[in-house]
Amino acid sequence: MMRHSLLATLLLCGSALVSPARAQNAAAPAAAEAAPLPSITLPPELDRVLRDYERAWRSGDAAAVAAQFAEDGYVLQAGRNPVRGRAAIANLYKGQAGGALRLRAFAYATSDTTGYILGAYGYGEGENVPDMGKYTVTLRRSRGGPWQLFSDMDNGNQPRRQAAPQ
Repeated sequence: MMRHSLLATLLLCGSALVSPARAQNAAAPAAAEAAPLPSITLPPELDRVLRDYERAWRSGDAAAVAAQFAEDGYVLQAGRNPVRGRAAIANLYKGQAGGALRLRAFAYATSDTTGYILGAYGYGEGENVPDMGKYTVTLRRSRGGPWQLFSDMDNGNQPRRQAAPQ
């Protein structure tokens, strides 16, 4: 008897996975993604991290950008292997850094010596620069010291292309 109950439960769960109601809900997140998340105001010590990064990026100096990271920091770019350490980050950013980068934040948290910022980026002047992509940075500091980037991961807002059938 217990075996039949278990089988019935598994069948019910399986049918829920392929039900029309679930298929309708799969489309719901796309509508929610249409509107950008609103910007928030960061505490000054976190806002400084973003503004220093923008200034370094705008200068086109890859070493200046890498200097924003902890010595053993990471860059995690789409389509590339992770890069670790300031020298490797500077090498990665050669030829990439430069342009009117604008960063905005929509979430953050800190706790003693670690933290994060989630946000969006775009290129242009002024406050209303359209988002081209989003990022997450993790932060680290020594107790009471200034925040530094420990990792930076970003990706564009363009949908991924589907691989051609073979």
